Amino acid sequence: MSSKLPKVTGRDMRGVMAYPPTPALPGADRVDAENTVNLAESERMIRSLIRDGVDAIATNGTLGEMGTLTLEEWKAYATCVVETARSEDPDFPIFVGATTLNTRDTIARMRFLADIGATGTLLGRPMWGDMVAPIMERFYRHVAEAVPELAIVVYDNTAAFGGVIPRSVYRTLVELPQVVAVKYAGGASVGFRYHNDMAHTRTSFPLMPIETDWFPAWEMYGEELVGMAWSSTTAMGPAPVLALRDALREGRTEDARWLTERLRWAHEPFIVGQDFFEFAKYNIPLEKIRVNAAGYMDVGKSRVPYTEDLVPEVHHRTTMEHVERYKQITAEIEAKLGSSSSRNAERV
Repeated sequence: MSSKLPKVTGRDMRGVMAYPPTPALPGADRVDAENTVNLAESERMIRSLIRDGVDAIATNGTLGEMGTLTLEEWKAYATCVVETARSEDPDFPIFVGATTLNTRDTIARMRFLADIGATGTLLGRPMWGDMVAPIMERFYRHVAEAVPELAIVVYDNTAAFGGVIPRSVYRTLVELPQVVAVKYAGGASVGFRYHNDMAHTRTSFPLMPIETDWFPAWEMYGEELVGMAWSSTTAMGPAPVLALRDALREGRTEDARWLTERLRWAHEPFIVGQDFFEFAKYNIPLEKIRVNAAGYMDVGKSRVPYTEDLVPEVHHRTTMEHVERYKQITAEIEAKLGSSSSRNAERV
């Protein structure tokens, strides 16, 4: 293997990793649309998240529309987010998705990301056919060895990739210095599987829970093992999630418990917490509906084929209920904990 290694390790991964959508220009939902990425809003979005205090950013997973961007759109967006992050802080951890349907295309995209200066990639796996453990292990070894200087956040999504990452694969991932975290997603919670997967990963890199599961994971395993959580909710304004991070870091257990209860209450109407596989059918448009309604950023419409017009009315309505609750808890948190623990959205 080359002596080149990523600039970050698993032990460097601490705090909140934000997962924003890919902003779209008007008309992006049309089948004949071209050059759909709103680069001006993309730049403003990245600057806002960094200045408001998130600790890392990952783009182009499912809600980031990795599957609906053309190659040229993906390159333009990746270049914009990396250059913007570098202009804010040359060391800010910025990860860009590179999941494709095959190993060679993924490697080509990872080489592009390394060339433009990305910290790493958010990486699922080819999903046309379900991957058994030996194929999965070889896939991650191949891409890590091909682009050794690029860090990898492994994207575990049971709906998108047809199942869980087997425990035996985690034994392989801890051998790869490129793997610095796992986005533990897809309806997973901090339970039996999480506990046993962590038995293999330990302090090598964090298995990042979603923000609503972060407090119980922190109480069970501590900062050394679960020092980072992932959050797409930060795209609605990161203040409540960052308040939770600060409470955990400062040992304010009762504040962390209360913040987690309020975040879970805000999410209660949202379909993701009730039926993950139903949510997965409408993942992209539902995420864009809630982010646009929250008003922190303007991410436009979702691209074909996953457009908003085919979202069932009941899902649209409950998503708006979720947004109103999130706005309410944002105000509650600021009133209770004050400006030192609450980050107001700073429009750039």
